[in-house]
Amino acid sequence: STFGYDKAAQSLLNKLIRSNLVNTTNQVEVLQRDPNSPLYSVKSFEELRLKPQLLQGVYAMGFNRPSKIQENALPMMLAEPPQNLIAQSQSGTGKTAAFVLAMLSHVDPNNKFPQALCVSPTYELALQTGKVIEQMGKHYSEVKLVYAIRGNKLQRGTQLQEQVVIGTPGTMLDWCLKFKFIDPKKIKVFVLDEADVMIATQGHQDQSIRIQRMLPKQCQMLLFSATFEETVWNFAQRIVPDPNIIKLKREEETLDTIKQYYVLCNSKEEKFMALCNIYGAITIAQAMIFCHTRKTAGWLAGELSREGHQVALLSGEMQVEQRAAVIDRFRDGKEKVLVTTNVCARGIDVEQVSVVINFDLPVDRDGNPDNETYLHRIGRTGRFGKRGLAINMVDSRFSMNVLNKIQDHFNKKIEKLDTDDLDEIEKIAG
Repeated sequence: STFGYDKAAQSLLNKLIRSNLVNTTNQVEVLQRDPNSPLYSVKSFEELRLKPQLLQGVYAMGFNRPSKIQENALPMMLAEPPQNLIAQSQSGTGKTAAFVLAMLSHVDPNNKFPQALCVSPTYELALQTGKVIEQMGKHYSEVKLVYAIRGNKLQRGTQLQEQVVIGTPGTMLDWCLKFKFIDPKKIKVFVLDEADVMIATQGHQDQSIRIQRMLPKQCQMLLFSATFEETVWNFAQRIVPDPNIIKLKREEETLDTIKQYYVLCNSKEEKFMALCNIYGAITIAQAMIFCHTRKTAGWLAGELSREGHQVALLSGEMQVEQRAAVIDRFRDGKEKVLVTTNVCARGIDVEQVSVVINFDLPVDRDGNPDNETYLHRIGRTGRFGKRGLAINMVDSRFSMNVLNKIQDHFNKKIEKLDTDDLDEIEKIAG
């Protein structure tokens, strides 16, 4: 389904553009299976008594102290006997590094056969995890890695020497079942990453469950997902018996530090004029401009460029890598303005954006106000307590209606802005 693909592309994009961990103040809720077990959280990697070559790998990756999820998850993952875990974590929380450490800690480098499996929803996501394994295991060269992915054709009868196998569900199942490249009975750790993305793709769910059923009882099961709708939860419980559960509570996103305005216009062209006026007053800031369709986004980017603005365009038909390159340029300040459609904007964190302009208000497929997207979009400006500015372009009775509903939903008045009053805008943006 395209939905599964979109989610996977989204996740990959986040991995490509995240140069560092997101600084979350999220509260972590840990539900332990056995309240008497002396599990604790750690404030330093030394406390985990990692193999020295792994500790070196951790520091080489630039982690100097554990992230929130790592503080709580690592002691569970590294415990003896190993504990099973279902963890909810957004991207950028350091979960990949956490389960990679678990995999690398549990395998025995002297045994030349697969002992840890990690299943990812797509080839690209598997590759990203593989990169982390290579970085983290840089000083631990006895441990080897192989990719169980469609293009990797092995001779029949191959006996794998690698201790870690990472791949996609279909190929992983074939390697265990059909080709017998992997002896599932010898697996000590099974990681299922991005479960929510996984089950958005038909077939992946069954394949994962079939792999899990072949593993020994004492195999450690670790499952990660950014979201936990009912379907994901049911799936997680089928894969992971007797789990410890870690939930990351998202910090409440508020609109308190963000000034919201709307501008009345009569046409697309008038919106563009208003935008140029506003833009004159806010050139100091970096801005994101959201459009409803690719066509509008392309048109707007063209018009802005003609006016001499440095504009980046993010569009749905771009490859994920191309998108990542555009976002990187924007993040480095090479372009001041990023014009994008709703679709592309999910999950992009650019800290320095201080102005968000809704050239078109966010609506769902049925034309109803999309409050969550609104929050998501303008929530990128007031991040970490900084002040932000959101300007909504209204060009019809229909979009005024949408705006009113958004106001009601957030119970926060959106004030009218007269684009002739540029002093006011400069004050806000400054």
